Amino acid sequence: MDLRELSRKRAGRRAWTAALTAGFVTAGLLSGSSAGALPAPDPSLTTMSVKSPPGGANVRVLIFYGSAAPGDESPVVNAGIEAIERIGLSGPAGQRFKVEATDDASVFTNGTRLGRYNAIVFLTGGGDVLDAEQEAGLETYMEAGGGFVGIHDAARAEPYSDWFTGLVGARPASSSPTSAQRATVEVGDRQHPATKDLPVTWKRPDQWPNWVKNPSGEVHTVARVRESTYQPGASANGWDHPISWCRDYDGGRSFYTGMGGTVSSYDETDFRNHLRGALLWTTRLVQADCKATINGNYKAERLTKPNQPGQNDQVGEPHGLVTAPDGRVLYIGRGGADSSQPVITDWNNPDIGKGKGEIHVYDPKTGQVTLAGALTVFGNKGGGDELVKVEEGLLGIELDPRFEQNGWVYLHYTPHARINRDTRMAERRVSRFTLDLATNKLDLSSEKVLLKWPVQIHSCCHAGGGMAWDSKGNLYIATGDNNSSRFSDGYSGNNPEPNFKGVSFADARRTAGNTNNLNGKILRIHPEPDGTYTLPEGNLFTGRETDEGGGKTRGEIYVMGVRNPARIFVDKSTDILYAGWVGPDASAPSPVWGPAKYDTFAVITKASNRGWPYCMGNKQPYRDRNLPDPSQPLGWYDCDRPKNESPNNDGLVNLPPVTGNNIWYSPQGGGPDFPRDANGVPSYKQEESTYRLPWLKGGGQAAMNGPVYRSADVSATSDVKWPAYWDGKWFVGDFYDADQPRNAVLMDPRTQGDGGLPVHSESLKKIVPVGNDGIKNLMDWKFGPDGALYVLDYGRGFFTSDAKSALWRVTYQGGGPTPAADQLARGTQ
Repeated sequence: MDLRELSRKRAGRRAWTAALTAGFVTAGLLSGSSAGALPAPDPSLTTMSVKSPPGGANVRVLIFYGSAAPGDESPVVNAGIEAIERIGLSGPAGQRFKVEATDDASVFTNGTRLGRYNAIVFLTGGGDVLDAEQEAGLETYMEAGGGFVGIHDAARAEPYSDWFTGLVGARPASSSPTSAQRATVEVGDRQHPATKDLPVTWKRPDQWPNWVKNPSGEVHTVARVRESTYQPGASANGWDHPISWCRDYDGGRSFYTGMGGTVSSYDETDFRNHLRGALLWTTRLVQADCKATINGNYKAERLTKPNQPGQNDQVGEPHGLVTAPDGRVLYIGRGGADSSQPVITDWNNPDIGKGKGEIHVYDPKTGQVTLAGALTVFGNKGGGDELVKVEEGLLGIELDPRFEQNGWVYLHYTPHARINRDTRMAERRVSRFTLDLATNKLDLSSEKVLLKWPVQIHSCCHAGGGMAWDSKGNLYIATGDNNSSRFSDGYSGNNPEPNFKGVSFADARRTAGNTNNLNGKILRIHPEPDGTYTLPEGNLFTGRETDEGGGKTRGEIYVMGVRNPARIFVDKSTDILYAGWVGPDASAPSPVWGPAKYDTFAVITKASNRGWPYCMGNKQPYRDRNLPDPSQPLGWYDCDRPKNESPNNDGLVNLPPVTGNNIWYSPQGGGPDFPRDANGVPSYKQEESTYRLPWLKGGGQAAMNGPVYRSADVSATSDVKWPAYWDGKWFVGDFYDADQPRNAVLMDPRTQGDGGLPVHSESLKKIVPVGNDGIKNLMDWKFGPDGALYVLDYGRGFFTSDAKSALWRVTYQGGGPTPAADQLARGTQ
């Protein structure tokens, strides 16, 4: 804005505010319990007698359609006025309102008249439609608690006013497309009255403005338009293209939609419902939350201090967390020591790889950390290549569903005492321990071993480790494929040759693709009070399947074909399993061998085969390789009828069909897909790829699955809980924080179990902060009973802890829905 113009407008506003406020008092706008409230005006106090609208609430809406644009009035104006009038006369009796329309901007300098309206709608063609005094009147109206709805070209009004820019939220780019195009709107807010009843994916024609500056994070976006479904032009905003949003602004409530640029929009039932919800909130007929995605409403704080020198008094090598019902947070260290501690890699040394898998407890009541205990684990060999480093150790933690009564803690780990240095094999186990709830000390002598199985430790990697409970008391255990990444050029991980004393370490068909092996799986068991377990119905196998007359399956397997599932989550309201796993290392797709590195997330609604090492992504096959020469390709795997023909297989040959996964991403981008030939084999030519998930990017990627938020599980009195807006949203993230995901996504329940793509995504990187001084290396994240998000930052090194290794908490500070209950318009039902 020109400085002289700004000075003129401010002077005009100061001179005008007192008169306008006096008019508002006369009109009843500032009466009631709070000057910020806007009770419905009393007709007896106004200079204009208006009959109360149906429903008994004396609620009025003013439509302003004045325009600075030359030429005839846009036909959109009449269509919009008629639609809003119909909205005001329909709906439940307590949610109806009276509508007036004017193109006379002098209404904004008549405080007595302006104070009659609960909301003002700008249905204008744009331009500088208000003089200084008129804009001051609108500003004071908002400061008094007024409501504003801007439609489409309203964002072009008052182009020199910074205050009006804040009111509407964003300005259209001059090169925005002007023709109407059919596009898909992603309706991400399933709570706001303007969007809660709309389709999750809403397909409709309209004009779609681009924004000079993306307002996401400064406003609360309720809907986005998917740019891949139309031609956005040169000024496109990208995957995050807000189209409707709201905010509490300058004392009042503002809602804006970039839709409504065509006459036909106002004939659409869904679009009128969209406007109805916006008007219900801005008129104060209903409450709504327009703060939930505003970045400034969240606070991230580090809870733990750096360790004292030579100690892990605060945190070990971070590897997982769980929250207790009373708010305590228990988190584990895998086994890597700080740089001052010895690392033994010599297999002739009995202490090879010996480390401490530590369990810490953070108590929010005191802010103190207690070292609850430490297991002696095989998991401290440092870094190096595949034949030196190790990912074993203390891998997972869960609390018994009756933890408050029994103090039982379940740990997934590799005990050092059970390694065989000769065969380079070890035992992985899930055990139950008892925590003293008064002292936060773990009784190591209380161990009950539930489940144990062999793992090779000659070569790194892929231990997995996450655990989770469902509502029926079943425990899910994620295990990695116990396979090297090094010997298949970063593709399938199906090289049958490398072995140590007869045990393959480069063929994931021995493990993840094997129905008789517990590695590369998500197991599901039902722990019993005596420390044993039973098998629930509905797992992938019963354990009694035979092939050629012998037992060939393990009944504990719920999901097979996963590579390295570090984190899993079960939404107890639905008992749906959510998982993520790290892919292989190929930097680009190969027409010879198959897809590039795909990190993966999946919504798992039933027992299934997720594909590894035969297929990845949306059922994209790898090429087989086998003896006598693994460097030569054979045929492509069949994702619908996979066969395990590896010489290292001791399970079934014929495997369950592969289920496509919901999210996959490569170094090139999210959801890469390719044209397929008559046999369904993709071309795997980079130049022919398309990307179905544009909000994703890869690189040095390591998928870290997160929770699904449920506000119903949170204490009603918590003042730090995340808003209900996040209900049902699935948090997906990555260890790294550059271009990799840290997003909340919304799934379609109708398609999610069969590999359906997310229907909506939004970035969390400004809320769960990235960067060297933020949460740079995300290792685990879960919501606590207070509704705050607890996050483990791994630190800046590998196979160790350092000064950045920490437990964090992200809390919401924005307050509840608006307007306050005592400020709702009178006469509502």
